[in-house]
Amino acid sequence: MNLKFKMAEKSLFAVLLRSPWWISFGMGLAIALAARALLPLEYFWFGAMGGFPFLVIATIAGYRQISAPSTAHVAGTLAQISAMPWRDFSAALEQALAREGFEARRLDGEAADFELLKAGRTILLSAKRWKAARLGLEPFLSLEAARSAQGASSTICVTIGEVTDNARQFAASHQIRVIQGMELAQLLRPVLTKRS
Repeated sequence: MNLKFKMAEKSLFAVLLRSPWWISFGMGLAIALAARALLPLEYFWFGAMGGFPFLVIATIAGYRQISAPSTAHVAGTLAQISAMPWRDFSAALEQALAREGFEARRLDGEAADFELLKAGRTILLSAKRWKAARLGLEPFLSLEAARSAQGASSTICVTIGEVTDNARQFAASHQIRVIQGMELAQLLRPVLTKRS
């Protein structure tokens, strides 16, 4: 999981990074072939260089796809997470966030469990309902109210359960990041591996 870098979700490069690597490679190759067919030989290399960004994206996407955990591994990690008591889960989450470069301070409030500090930014993180099978609108309303009251720059909600459509729409409109599924498994996997 990368909490540091954020790209527009619908940009061409973001879409290609989520797609199989060979799509970006094919686009780069198509640009090179078009340059060969349409440009004079002395300008071929200038035209072919237009495909270079796609080759870089193909390399990044390929690396991510090779290093991504299998579905079975993710399911196993999520099962391990769901079996943990709050004390162990919160400690593992705190260690994982420290690995990402965040200073995590525990909070006693109802809405947020951690205050994350990094590069002058404050992020509130809610994780206490991580085991809930279904998260509705209420925790997101509370988290947004806490963000507003404390002047935090953004918020994160961690869950292994399902998020209702209303809650997901509210989270998207208020830039509340939801970490669940594979992203949560990848965040906690290095910490859980060291513990076991």
